[in-house]
Amino acid sequence: MLQALPPVPPAAVVEVTATRFPEDPAKVPASITVLTARELAERGATDLGGALGLLAGVAIAPGGDGGPAGSVPEFWGLKEFDAFLLVVDGVPWGGAFNPALSTLSLEGVERIEIQRGAAPVMYGATSFVGVIHVIRGLPADAKGSVRLSAGSHGSFGGAVSLRLPAGANTDSTLTVDHDSQGFEDARTGFQRTHLLWRNRLQALDGVLRFDLEGTATDQQPASPFPRVGRALTDQVPLDANHNPAGAHLDDRRVTLTTGYDRALDAATLWSSTLSVSRARQDAFRGFLTDVSAAAPNAHGFRERIDLTDVYFDSHLTWTGRSNLKVVAGLDHLHGQGRGRGGDFDYFVNLDGSGAPGAADLPSQADIRIDDRRDFSGLYAFVQWQAAPRLTLEAGLRLTRAEETRRTSTLDLTSGAVEGGSDARATTRLGGSAGATWTAWQRGEDRVNLYTGFRSTFKPAAIDFGLDSGARMLKPETATSYDLGLKAELLGRRLALELGTFLMDFENLVVPQSVAGSPGLANAGTERFQGVEASAAWRLTHDLAARLAYSYHDARFRDYAKDFGDGTLTQLAGKRLEMSPYHLGGLGLAYAPARGLTASAEMSYVGAVFLNQRNTAPAGGYATWAASLGWRWEGWEVRLDGRNLTDRRKPVAESELGDAQYYLPPGRQVALSARYRF
Repeated sequence: MLQALPPVPPAAVVEVTATRFPEDPAKVPASITVLTARELAERGATDLGGALGLLAGVAIAPGGDGGPAGSVPEFWGLKEFDAFLLVVDGVPWGGAFNPALSTLSLEGVERIEIQRGAAPVMYGATSFVGVIHVIRGLPADAKGSVRLSAGSHGSFGGAVSLRLPAGANTDSTLTVDHDSQGFEDARTGFQRTHLLWRNRLQALDGVLRFDLEGTATDQQPASPFPRVGRALTDQVPLDANHNPAGAHLDDRRVTLTTGYDRALDAATLWSSTLSVSRARQDAFRGFLTDVSAAAPNAHGFRERIDLTDVYFDSHLTWTGRSNLKVVAGLDHLHGQGRGRGGDFDYFVNLDGSGAPGAADLPSQADIRIDDRRDFSGLYAFVQWQAAPRLTLEAGLRLTRAEETRRTSTLDLTSGAVEGGSDARATTRLGGSAGATWTAWQRGEDRVNLYTGFRSTFKPAAIDFGLDSGARMLKPETATSYDLGLKAELLGRRLALELGTFLMDFENLVVPQSVAGSPGLANAGTERFQGVEASAAWRLTHDLAARLAYSYHDARFRDYAKDFGDGTLTQLAGKRLEMSPYHLGGLGLAYAPARGLTASAEMSYVGAVFLNQRNTAPAGGYATWAASLGWRWEGWEVRLDGRNLTDRRKPVAESELGDAQYYLPPGRQVALSARYRF
């Protein structure tokens, strides 16, 4: 088997996100959950929402501005589209800009590692409140499989995974999958086709890696639901779509990743990775700006965005002493983005009918945005087993972040041109430190206490479809502390975790409306604090349960904002919009190797405020999911249902327009069959 990293016992659960070498998550002074392929299969999880739905401290809102194939994750009470980092096989997925959630496929995943809090040493200026690391299985361990599925609203899909014929020193796999998903909302759905070709070659005294991945995602987006006053309006039908006719949000992404891993001696591993990605997004969409029958009552835009991402990392891992491990390396992340498009006003009936098409909507302006980002870093990390029951770790990173931006807006009616350019360079130290102490141990059972500190920063977000201003916002910065307990009991069949955190945030990027057009702004200072608790219990070999609860308190500390009346309103003490106090989840899965399988899950999201002034409350809600299936001789057939109670509460705020919110998809049912060989 081609494997550059140290071998891991098959039954062991390890993480690499926080350390870059395989490590027991219980020894890491941070809250980390590892979801294995077995657990994902038992629960029938096929997307991030389904996979992470029962985790403490994490909430995944389906859809959002990124389209119905995407999602909006929340960590520690912060629901910001780019505040977390999405990593796939060690490479930032989306590069220097926004996580490319709509192009993510979970076919062939070995495990998903979820770290709460920033990862300032290993990933620098691209992670903030959490990391989702999707890890696919090695080609040498791969097995073949075929999947077919069909569901409500015309949904269907299929996948094939093959281990390809190869020589004695080569392993190769090919995965092709396609899914077409329909929704209850009118004119809403997506089709995603994904191909992944993975290769491992033993050569040059090491292992050469070569992966080619391509994804084509065509989305028909839903429109956000408007709020009038304190509540969502009752003048708009629940599933109305106010996009123009033929609205689309289409993504194309091709990624080439190569790498080389070599053991320099018995204690030193050298690993290098180079990834180059090209992506294109074509958008044509709109949203209501006024809940009325007066024309125009909607605003839209058409745009083409071209992105180039280059990621390089090279590091050494040294494990020469049994009580000391060191990682040191350098990395560089380059992003080049170009947006070309225009906006337009139009009229659509409040029930979504009568929407005009592209031919009837000439652009009112020609908008051009060019942005370049370069993040370079030097980092070092040390883990020291100071005593048999005490593990200490510390890391430091020096990051140089440079960005340049040029914009221009030509008003096609008046001929007026606005725009300009801006540049910003930041050099900053970031780092982390932590300790884990085994307070009690008997046989395999143990109780660990941990504490950690992290300091990081991130250049302000840019969304090519929203803000054509040249001026760059200030970088976001955060300092966080966490303290917790991790216990493994009953022969490690029961895992318990209790943690508390506090994070002080500065210059949070929030959406704002400027003269009716969407934009972004820095929001002073904020504080995020809370408590998270979880339990994962393997009751028997075939029966597993999860329980999670989180209490998050996210508030502005100092932020004065003009809400359009010419005066500044101080929001200190107000809760961040769409951030609930309470999150909870409960799940049970029964999945023997043969015979009947079943699962049931409940997820709860507490009450939120829909606006920053905290004058528009929205109640909490619970959603249910369940499955029933049968397994035999490599086959599995299952019936899965999501949002069985058909709850349609607001789950994410749109940045396209003011006071607009996305609702979760209605009830969905799917029948699937999979054969493994």
